[in-house]
Amino acid sequence: MKAWMGLTLAAALLGLAGCDKDRDERAETPKPPKAEKKKDAAKGASGWTSWRGPHQNGYCDEQGLPDRWDGTAEQSLWTLELPGRGTPVILGGRAYVWGYRGHGPDLREVLDCVDTKSGKVLWERTYPDFTSDTAYERYAIGSPAVDPETGNVYLLTTGGEFFALDASGREIWHQSHQDTFGRLTFPNGRTGAPVIDGDLVIVRGITSFWGNQGPARDRFYAFDKHTGAHVWACEPGVGPKDSSYSTIVLDWWNGRRVFYAGTGCGNVICGDARTGEALWRVQFSYGGVNSGIVRYKDLVIAIHDKENLDSSESGRMAAFRTPAALPEGARPAVLGKEAEAWRNDLSAFSSSPLLVGDRVYVTTMTGELASVDAGTGKIVWRKKLGNEQLHASPLYADGKLYVPMVSGEFFIVRPSDAGPEVLTAVKLEGSCLGSPAVYDGKVYLHTTKRLYCFGNKKGAPVAPAAAPAPAEQHAPVLQAVPSELLARPGEKIALRFRWSDGKPFDPAGGTWAGFIPPTAKVQAKLNGTFLSPTEFQAGPEQVPSAGMFKFTAADGKTTAFVRGRVLPYLPISEDFESFKLAAKDDAGEAFDYPPLPWIGARFKWEVRDLNGNKVLAKTLDNLLFQRAITYIGHPDMKNYTLQADVMTDGNRRWMSNVGVINQRYVVALIGNAQVLEVSSNHDLVKVSVPFKWQPSVWYTLKTRVDLAEDGSGTIRAKAWKKGDAEPAAWTIEVPHKVAHTHGSPGLFGFSPQAQKKVFMDNIVITKNE
Repeated sequence: MKAWMGLTLAAALLGLAGCDKDRDERAETPKPPKAEKKKDAAKGASGWTSWRGPHQNGYCDEQGLPDRWDGTAEQSLWTLELPGRGTPVILGGRAYVWGYRGHGPDLREVLDCVDTKSGKVLWERTYPDFTSDTAYERYAIGSPAVDPETGNVYLLTTGGEFFALDASGREIWHQSHQDTFGRLTFPNGRTGAPVIDGDLVIVRGITSFWGNQGPARDRFYAFDKHTGAHVWACEPGVGPKDSSYSTIVLDWWNGRRVFYAGTGCGNVICGDARTGEALWRVQFSYGGVNSGIVRYKDLVIAIHDKENLDSSESGRMAAFRTPAALPEGARPAVLGKEAEAWRNDLSAFSSSPLLVGDRVYVTTMTGELASVDAGTGKIVWRKKLGNEQLHASPLYADGKLYVPMVSGEFFIVRPSDAGPEVLTAVKLEGSCLGSPAVYDGKVYLHTTKRLYCFGNKKGAPVAPAAAPAPAEQHAPVLQAVPSELLARPGEKIALRFRWSDGKPFDPAGGTWAGFIPPTAKVQAKLNGTFLSPTEFQAGPEQVPSAGMFKFTAADGKTTAFVRGRVLPYLPISEDFESFKLAAKDDAGEAFDYPPLPWIGARFKWEVRDLNGNKVLAKTLDNLLFQRAITYIGHPDMKNYTLQADVMTDGNRRWMSNVGVINQRYVVALIGNAQVLEVSSNHDLVKVSVPFKWQPSVWYTLKTRVDLAEDGSGTIRAKAWKKGDAEPAAWTIEVPHKVAHTHGSPGLFGFSPQAQKKVFMDNIVITKNE
C-alpha cells in the first residue's frame, strides 16, 4: 500500500482520467424529502461550514469542550456507521458527512445529512466511481462545503463530479469535471474541498483540457454558486509532478481578494479570487505540496515532505513574505529566495498546520506533534504521538488540541510553551485520516469505520465575529458568464455580464467578434454567432469546433472574453483524411494537431501519414503521456455504439494497449496480456477474455452499452482483424448491477515507458440499434 502512496504525477498519469455525468439516481436511497423550512437550515445560520472551520486554519472559538473521551459509544453522544476519510461540515442542526459503503462493483461514495442532536440520517445520496485509477478503496478523502447564506451543500466526488444540493438533498446543478474539463484522477483518490467566497464556489484539480489549457496543469476553477456557470480558471504553476489537494485559503492583500494554496508542481501560489489571475508563486519543492497553508501577519506558512530544491533532504516547513507590490512583467510573478522568511526541518505529507496566536501546531510524517514560533520558525517543542502521520490535521478549541493519527489513536492535548500535556490518549477502531470538526459544544471525528460525535449534549454555539472586509482597491474586471461555453449544433446559450466585484454590467451597445489568441497553434474558430450581447447560438453544421470570442463594450475600451466548444449530435465520424499535415516536428516530419475540441488530445496525439493513410498516432516524446485519455463527444451522450480501427507497434513480447471509452467504460486490447478488457475502475470493475492479436496489424474494435429498466446494464464489445467479416457474436459481455447511464465517447492509448506507438483510424459513433 505504501508504494501507491508515493506515486508522483508521472506514475499517476499512467492511470485513467474520467467520464461524465451519471449519479445513478435509481440507486440513491432514500429519496429526498420535499423542501423544508427548518430553522436549523435557515439562511445565515452559523456552523463549521468548511474543511478547516470559520478561520480556515483549524482554530475554533468554542468553549466548554471535553478534556477526556474514551472513544466508546457510551461516552459518545452518537455514532454513525459509515467509513470515511474526511471532515464533516455543520450548518445549524445538520452535519453533512462524506463517506463510502460497499466493496468491488457495489462500492459507492455516500453523502449523509445527519441530525446533530440524534445522529439520525435525514437523507442520503450515493455516487459511483468510474473510469478512474483510485486504489485500495481510497474514497471520501475530502470534505463537502455548506453555504451559510443559502444552506446549499457543495461536493466534489472522487470521480470528479461536482454537485450543488439544497438542504433537502435536491440537486440544484451538477457537472462532470472529467469529460467537461479533462480532470485527471489518481490512485490516492484525494479531492480536497470546495471553498465558497461570496457568490463563487471554487474547486481545484489537475486537468488536461483544450487549447491553451490543453497541457496537464494544476488548475483552480470558480463557478457561480447558484447556477454552476463557469466564471474563471486559474493556472498558477508549471508542469506538475504530483497531485495536490491543498484546499485554498482566502485573504485580502492590498485591497484585493486573493487565495493561497500549495500546488502539484511544488509551488506556494497566490491568485486573485475574483478574476482567477495568477499573481505570484514561489517554488517550494520538487514534488507536490498537499498540506494547506496558514497565514500569519505578512507570512504564508507551508510544509511538504518531498525533495527539497537546495538540499538532498526531503521535507521542510517554511514561511514566505507576501510582496508589498507585484513587480512588472508576466504573471504569475516568480518570487526568489529573498521571499523566504524562515525555514525548519519539519515535514508533513498532507497534514495541515494549525495557527493559534503566534504558534503553529503541526503533526509530522514521523508522528510528532510540534509547536513552532510563527514569526521565526523556531521549533518550541516536539511530542511523539505515533510512528507516522498521513492526512489528518489537528484542531484547536477551548485551550486544547484535538489530534487524530493515522493509526487510529486520538489525543486531546493541552499545549503551552513549557510543553504539551496529554489529557486523553485513546485507540479508536479504524484509521483517522480526516480532521475533526467542532460546533455547538460537539466534536466530530471520522474514522475508516464510523463517525463519532462527543461533547456537550446541550451545546452552546459560538459564531465568531466576522472581520470587516477592507475596501476593494483593485479595479474590477468585466466578466461574461459562463466564460466557457459547451453547445450542440443550433443550441442557444444565455450569458450575463458582471464586474469581478460582483456588480452587474449592462452590455447594451456592445458587440462580439471572433478572437484568435496570438499564441494559438491552431487558427480555429468557434462555429456560432451572438444573436445579442447576451445570447450565443451554435451553428447548425454537424462538425466539431472550438474557439474564442471577444466582447467590446459600447465605450470601445472595456472587453471580456469567452471560450467555447460545439460538439455534434450523433452520428459522429472521423477518418483524419481532411487534415493538412502542415506542421513539422523537430525531425522535420510533417504532422497536424488533433481536433481542437477534443479534451486531453493535445501533446498526446498527432495526425500522421502512415503508408499513405492519415491516422491518429500517439506521441512518445513525453513519459508523462505514456497513457492518454481523450474525450471526443458531449458529456451527456448515451446509448451509442462506438467503432474504431486500432493498431500498436511492438513485438510478440512487448506491445502497447489501445481502446475506446463508451459511457464511462474503457474497452481495450491489452497487448502484453493478449486480452480484450472492459474496465471502469480497475479495483472495482475489470473483466477480460483472451484475445490473440498481433503488432503492426490493424484491428476493428466495436462496443456498446445496453441498459435495463432496473438500472443494470451490459457492456458488450467485439474485436476482429480489419478487413475480415465482423463476428456475429460479441467477444465479451460484462454485466454491471448499477450501470453508468451517460458518458462522453473517448479514445484510450497506453505506450509503456513511451516505447511503442498506438494508432487509431476510422472512428464512427452511431445510435444503438
